[in-house]
Amino acid sequence: MPSFPLKVTRLAFAQVEKLSPELSGRLAFELFCRTPSRRPKGAKAKQVFMMGRSRLRQAQTVRLALSRGMAAAHQLPADAAGDGGHRILVVHGWGSRAEYLSELASGLKQAGAQVVILDLPGHGASSGRRLDLKIAAEAIVAAERHFGRFDGVVGHSFGGAAIMMAAGRVFPELQPLKARRIALIGSPSSMGEVFNGFATMVGLGRGSVKAMRNRAMELVGAQVEDLDGVAVARRIDRPLLVVHAEDDKEVNVGHAQRYIGVSPHVRHLWANGYGHRRIVSAPEVIQAVASFLAEADTPGQSKVLAAS
Repeated sequence: MPSFPLKVTRLAFAQVEKLSPELSGRLAFELFCRTPSRRPKGAKAKQVFMMGRSRLRQAQTVRLALSRGMAAAHQLPADAAGDGGHRILVVHGWGSRAEYLSELASGLKQAGAQVVILDLPGHGASSGRRLDLKIAAEAIVAAERHFGRFDGVVGHSFGGAAIMMAAGRVFPELQPLKARRIALIGSPSSMGEVFNGFATMVGLGRGSVKAMRNRAMELVGAQVEDLDGVAVARRIDRPLLVVHAEDDKEVNVGHAQRYIGVSPHVRHLWANGYGHRRIVSAPEVIQAVASFLAEADTPGQSKVLAAS
């Protein structure tokens, strides 16, 4: 059953749509890009956040200038032995922030990597209250420009989609992400599907959906259908690890299945039982991602990882 706020939202869009589908579509796109509150929701989320904040206490924060606002990047301190090892960028998902991926980042660091965690615009210590794939890709590219080429990059949920857009040069005015290896965790591969799902959720009619798509093209500079991770994977053909749980209720497993057979450089890891959020802190997943990002560039085989 739809929540009360969603019912109100649907009613509002229905009324606006009667007056102007164009206005309804433009407003819908702004709502689509509006980022949620940065405060943890609930006691459990607050506990995880505070633990993450403690892990990042010694991190050095760099503010990266973007075309709109800035993005904060947190560089974990180097080990006493020095700052050798491969360099990895970690990117969170929608409504998340660096603190929530700190356990993953710490695991990568313990495996010998230099680690940077990026707060996307509208999240964490970054500026703004809106986010789209173009500005997310710009933030990722800005991080690589500042820290140097990353050997590996890992993104959760929306962060993974943004990484693929940055690597695939979907937005020609941005320099492509040059990271050698890419790991995606619970990430959507088709933003067109996400886009249509949102339009259905808020009850948009055909005219409003068309206006919403036009507004996206106007602001982002790409057709919704072009925001496709599978097309990017074919084009760049780099080692890619796709980690997903079949019980993920936020990003359905079909997004991960679309990568099957795309390239011998694509490897799947089925982390069943961890859902959408617990997957980023699962020890087996952290170990698998760390190993993948550190290994030589050779084709891999699909694997199945079942939660205990």
